[in-house]
Amino acid sequence: MGKLRRTVAVVGDDASLRRSVGRLLNAYGFAAVEYASAEAFLLHDPKTPIDCLVLDIDLGGMSGIELQRKLKGDGAKLPTIFITALEDTRLQTEAEQAGCIAYLRKPFAGSVLIDAVKKALRS
Repeated sequence: MGKLRRTVAVVGDDASLRRSVGRLLNAYGFAAVEYASAEAFLLHDPKTPIDCLVLDIDLGGMSGIELQRKLKGDGAKLPTIFITALEDTRLQTEAEQAGCIAYLRKPFAGSVLIDAVKKALRS
């Protein structure tokens, strides 16, 4: 039997970026599952195991940081990588305090994201 693929949830309101990140993850052997919002992620089937979360900060509704805090408050220990187009050191500090593995500013190199996912899955 083959090695099980690790599942990475990609949460972002930009459909093209979400698809691009999903394709990149799939190309590197991960199973990517995409969600258009934090609220959609909260409704995901609990039978779908999520090993890592790639989470945009600015989602339009509930922010990525709010989602991370809710998940932690609910006892989830899901390693999280934040992505953002915003240049805001306050947001970066908030994301780090929320427990992110990496904080990536768009545009970022695909290799940087893949390295962050691998680091998250080792933690």
